[in-house]
Amino acid sequence: MRLMPCTVPIMACRISELVIDCRDPQRLAAFWCEVLDFIVLVTDDDGAVEIGPREGFGGLQPTLVFSPTTEPKAGKLPLHIDVNATDRDQDAELERLLKLGARPADIGQTGEEPWHCLADPEGNEFCLLKARLS
Repeated sequence: MRLMPCTVPIMACRISELVIDCRDPQRLAAFWCEVLDFIVLVTDDDGAVEIGPREGFGGLQPTLVFSPTTEPKAGKLPLHIDVNATDRDQDAELERLLKLGARPADIGQTGEEPWHCLADPEGNEFCLLKARLS
């Protein structure tokens, strides 16, 4: 199969933010700021907290918005965050995340996986992958 050049300008989207419903936006924002080395960018009147890279909005990384809700989490979320350490090995990063308040999450792992499944302070699953950057 031969690919043909596109003659029409392509307009692509990018993920600009991820919105996470939670009971305590301040607590989760503080946790994820530590995990990702982000800062609080905006705190809305409704209690929502948006965090992002120190450079602010519009960069390559999406921001995270923690939106207040009183509804309990129901089952496994269809979307989760994957992170990987950028300045230490996976074991050292796992230890750091656990000290920040993450806890191991059992999703049926065998123990042979190259990643760790964790939960943030409200129980939202995320995975710590092996470093992908060299």
